Amino acid sequence: MKISIPDLSLVLLVGPSGSGKSTFAARHFLPTEVISSDRCRGMVCDDENSLEASSDAFDLVHYWAGKRLKRGKRAVIDATNVQRDARASLIKLARDYHARVVAIVLETPEAVCHERNASRPDRNFGPHVVRGQHRDMRRSIKHLKKEGLHHVYRLDTPEKAAEAEIVPTPMWPDRRDERGPFDLIGDIHGCFDETLLLLAKLGYRVREEPHEGETRFIVDAPQGRRVVFLGDLVDRGPASNRVLRLAMDMVEAGVALCVPGNHENKLERWLGGRKKIKPSHGLAATIEQLETETPAFRERVRTFINGLVSHMILDEGRLIVAHAGMKESYAGRASGVVRSFALYGETTGETDSYGLPVRYDWAAEYRGKAAVVYGHTPVPNATWVNRTICLDTGCVFGGKLTALRWPERELVAVPAAKMYYEPAKPMAEERAERPGDEPFRIEDVRGKRIVNTRFDRQVVIREEFGMAAMEVISRFAVDPRWLTYLPATMAPTETSKRAGYLEHPEEAFATFRRMEISEVICQEKHMGSRAVVQLCQSAEVARQRFGTEDDAIGIVYTRSGRRFFTDRDLEQAFLTRLVTAVGKAGLWDSLETEWLTLDCELMPWSAKGLDLLQQQYARVGAAASAAIPATLAVLEQAQGRGIDVAPQLAAWRHRETNLALYRRAYGHYCWETDGLQGLRLAPFHILAGEGKAHYDKDHLWHMQQAEALAAADPELIQATRYRRLMLDDAEAESRVTQWWLDMTEAGGEGMVVKPIAFVPYGKDNRIILPAVKCRGRDYLRIIYGPDYTEPAQLERLRSRGLNHKRRNAVREYLLGLEALARFAAGDSISQVHECVTAIAALETEPIDPRL
Repeated sequence: MKISIPDLSLVLLVGPSGSGKSTFAARHFLPTEVISSDRCRGMVCDDENSLEASSDAFDLVHYWAGKRLKRGKRAVIDATNVQRDARASLIKLARDYHARVVAIVLETPEAVCHERNASRPDRNFGPHVVRGQHRDMRRSIKHLKKEGLHHVYRLDTPEKAAEAEIVPTPMWPDRRDERGPFDLIGDIHGCFDETLLLLAKLGYRVREEPHEGETRFIVDAPQGRRVVFLGDLVDRGPASNRVLRLAMDMVEAGVALCVPGNHENKLERWLGGRKKIKPSHGLAATIEQLETETPAFRERVRTFINGLVSHMILDEGRLIVAHAGMKESYAGRASGVVRSFALYGETTGETDSYGLPVRYDWAAEYRGKAAVVYGHTPVPNATWVNRTICLDTGCVFGGKLTALRWPERELVAVPAAKMYYEPAKPMAEERAERPGDEPFRIEDVRGKRIVNTRFDRQVVIREEFGMAAMEVISRFAVDPRWLTYLPATMAPTETSKRAGYLEHPEEAFATFRRMEISEVICQEKHMGSRAVVQLCQSAEVARQRFGTEDDAIGIVYTRSGRRFFTDRDLEQAFLTRLVTAVGKAGLWDSLETEWLTLDCELMPWSAKGLDLLQQQYARVGAAASAAIPATLAVLEQAQGRGIDVAPQLAAWRHRETNLALYRRAYGHYCWETDGLQGLRLAPFHILAGEGKAHYDKDHLWHMQQAEALAAADPELIQATRYRRLMLDDAEAESRVTQWWLDMTEAGGEGMVVKPIAFVPYGKDNRIILPAVKCRGRDYLRIIYGPDYTEPAQLERLRSRGLNHKRRNAVREYLLGLEALARFAAGDSISQVHECVTAIAALETEPIDPRL
């Protein structure tokens, strides 16, 4: 006997003690799939035969099975399961998780059971126990299907049990092996002409040929693509019969897949002879059109609809299609509840002012990894929300017929020829979701989180840091609809052992040589504040892409997500100059985008950090400037009176020199600005544009784009100086080191050393540190104090720990790129914010801020 077992199922092994259930389970199922009641007794009380522990043991059985079913895994219950009450609780558990229930009944003769139990010393119960279990089993067999089991297999001899073959079968919606590419088409509702136009626009060629007294549609698909119809092919429109013929022919030819809509469900019941079906909501038009067809065609339609599954999981689990949508917890499962949701969605029980049911907004709560593409509720424009998109754009109501190319995520549409059916609610009043409508939610940061990135790296975020990040972002950050990226922290180079130096280029180069990187780029580190620029060609682009509601064409924010400019007019004037520069540099056209995300340095530092300079650094300088001369005056007076204070005087004069260097260091970061006059922007990463995050380009490409921008507006935009370096060229390394020395001695901050690849891989093909900063010895006085170069101070600072900072630098970098990739690809803002809040959480971890 072949026993078909669905992948997501609860399997009940039914039989008395000694019937061979455990042996059967061990032979046919994975050890992780089998949940033994005896084993659970042993786990709770160290005695597998203790009947006193049965209650606790079965609590464990149910909990264990529930966890497996929740995760979509098969659970096999190795217990007697001969009593109805015991089965009822397990059947209910399976229903809760929309799993199939399979019973495998081992009808081993009572005498064989006695014989087997007698050979086991741990089975010391009397024969009356097995006799009672046999009796209960015989009473149950005829009624198992009525209890709610989906499949019952009876093995009435030990030989049949030994010869049985288990055949694992996927659940009906599981079509993961169908990888596409696909063209998913929203609700057609009998709009046949528009369907042909849309197919032609998608590259399909459609022709009609005679076939057994009728006509059949022959469809040639472009490059192996296939159509996925999202249901509601029929009703309201002028040619539902022709749409049905086209869809059925395409499905039968393997050129299309189809899921049912609620209108097909109603039509199938009418075709099946249901007397109480009212021909409302457009069904009357379909009935009239089908009356022109043959009875054989109508029967073909009924069979076709009856064979459609509620929803499908496609493309290795990356895509879910359903007519009305699909909750994450329902995907891939099969039950009446799941089918109802797929066909109708879920309503709140309320009605709106038009008398229509108010639908539960499941998409706003969706957090699944797979994209869900659906229809059912007409919207003016198809828009991604939380990795879901509704393609019903109301063609039959005079809107348009929309398709989604997958995996390209490109929307293709044709307008309706006219309004075929008056909608109950005007299309303009239908809810049109926009990216960014969903705010940050506290549920998204509760508990330990694991964020998966496309770079084969997972990042774990602890709850306390996630909560702290949410507090900071919710109180201080910009409008979250703009917040699609936060820059990663940057680790300093390893500590130098050179006299008088804490950081030096030779350690930076040695770091990447150890990681087996052959070429690096050394970029000037600017004397400003890190700034992320979100830039749109127009306010309309900003509204469409970022979901904003004002006339802003972008925003500038800091690496912590705070707004850079307090003066909104100044900000928009700044952005307008950048829009013009991007156009003059030709980047809008060459990058094929209407928006850009730029990673930059905005100078001077005082433009944003004036309070920090005044309150922290300048106060130290002012206090020291008052104290040191006074101290020197006293020491000089003492020396004039013949007191030997030469060592003290030399030390304080040395401190005076250090103070002058300290004041000069932060002075380089301050200059007067008046509006845009005096501001300087140095872009160094062209991070993302429509459909593309540019981490696949190397750093040279990014520097070339930045140079083009600087040439377009040299008064506002400053090019970043840089040097390429092959790490096996000692002479070139010496030249770059001298360049760094010249730059830092002239007041420059230092340089950033990066592997030439934007996403660098080192030995063992592992992603490595993306960059290290190497700061000049005078600049470091700002960070560590005027006297940090004293030998005792340097020795203490050389013990600074860098490992935690470096780990976070890699993790934040990958999260930032993942956020950009998700946003550029059209993922929902909540999916983008998963990465953004994770970066902010890592930033709340306790690390020495001077690093």
